[in-house]
Amino acid sequence: MIPDFQTLMLPILCFCKDRKEHRTSEIVDSIAKEFSLSDDELNDRYSSGQKILYNRIGWAVNYLKKALLIESKGRGVIKILERGLDALGQNPAKINLPFLKKYPEFSLLLKGIADDKKSATVEKNDNAEFEETTPEEMIEDGYKKIRNALSDELLDKVKVCSPSFFEMLVVDLLVKMGYGGSNKEAGRAVGRTGDDGIDGIIKEDHLGLDVIYIQAKRWDKVSVSVSEVRSFAGAMLQKGAKKGVFITTSKFTSDALSYIEKLGDTKLILIDGEKLTELMMNFNVGVKLSSSYELKKIDSDYFSED
Repeated sequence: MIPDFQTLMLPILCFCKDRKEHRTSEIVDSIAKEFSLSDDELNDRYSSGQKILYNRIGWAVNYLKKALLIESKGRGVIKILERGLDALGQNPAKINLPFLKKYPEFSLLLKGIADDKKSATVEKNDNAEFEETTPEEMIEDGYKKIRNALSDELLDKVKVCSPSFFEMLVVDLLVKMGYGGSNKEAGRAVGRTGDDGIDGIIKEDHLGLDVIYIQAKRWDKVSVSVSEVRSFAGAMLQKGAKKGVFITTSKFTSDALSYIEKLGDTKLILIDGEKLTELMMNFNVGVKLSSSYELKKIDSDYFSED
């Protein structure tokens, strides 16, 4: 597990106790080794694309700088200060924000944050939530909550729409994802049944070099069983199709999910209601932009005088 940014403060300071200048890449390697981080953890990212470990190291370093325990010696380079060596001389069990509060420069920084929030939370509670996560993580958490709420609302809308509207929705989504050519072409290929679902064959690309067989079930509470999926796979086999997509607004049973792993060369993708709304949000089908916030960082290239 990737440590939180406060847990990283002491290891970073210990790594720098040799009084030498150290680059961020060296710190990352040291942290990865000390905490036995896997390759997946080293590459784990926020929704924004930023690597989580680099973000947490960055904030740990930033706060250590504010407390004057370390200093910046150039682009991505830090060096320990005498105050940092003195802090290590105390043999602290951990270095975190409450520990750094004893330094007046850092205490003033926290007071400024509290004033901006119009709250004394920082002064009264050493375990305040914002102290345990980086600002990016708070944004990430809020973003996920908003997205999950939107997903639930979107799925409710899809479940009560008419069969013809659901047919149009699937066409719009497939075209946005790059399948079926145009809406007109995809619309002609999809929508050949009279029930609450749809069936059809759609182009995999604009040239029609391959096709995808589609079935969709606009169901509410009933999960799609393995027999439904097996029937669809059989229809694909009769058509000579090697690729298929089964879309439902509900869920698939565990047997259905296990079944598709045994199909060999036939590629069958199952998309449940949760995945459907995720794709709709990712490709802007049935949703629109509400708010946009830009997060900026220093352009190191601009300040390079080499």
